[in-house]
Amino acid sequence: MSISSRFSVGIHILTLIEINKDGVSSSEYIARSVNTNPAMIRKIMGMLKKAGLINVQPGIAGAELARDLPDITLLDVYKAVNVVKDNELFSIHENPNPDCTVGKNIQKTIEPLFFTAQHAMEKVLENVTIEDVVKDVMEKETKR
Repeated sequence: MSISSRFSVGIHILTLIEINKDGVSSSEYIARSVNTNPAMIRKIMGMLKKAGLINVQPGIAGAELARDLPDITLLDVYKAVNVVKDNELFSIHENPNPDCTVGKNIQKTIEPLFFTAQHAMEKVLENVTIEDVVKDVMEKETKR
């Protein structure tokens, strides 16, 4: 099972809002870019708004970033769209056999490894900003 696509769509939305800052970034406009329906975009935009990453007003088409580009990290987006709860990126199977050597010890053995792996991934996301993503997208566009 992979991380919810809400994460990549959230990054897409924020990047598009910045690149289209002189235009109107309505949910319909963004949905065409993501190639999905506007209702899904509105749901994710609601999450981004609640996290303080975008400003939107009911009944008025468009959105804008609520923070400066360098101040929005991928970790902010990851947390905003409720990808996973803290320390729950990896699920551990429940109720292994307590009469088995592996069964009674496996959870305590792998749980700290999973926490460390999630923390490492989150550190990477914390060090990449939407500004970095926008720059990379624009760089790729100019090379076309």
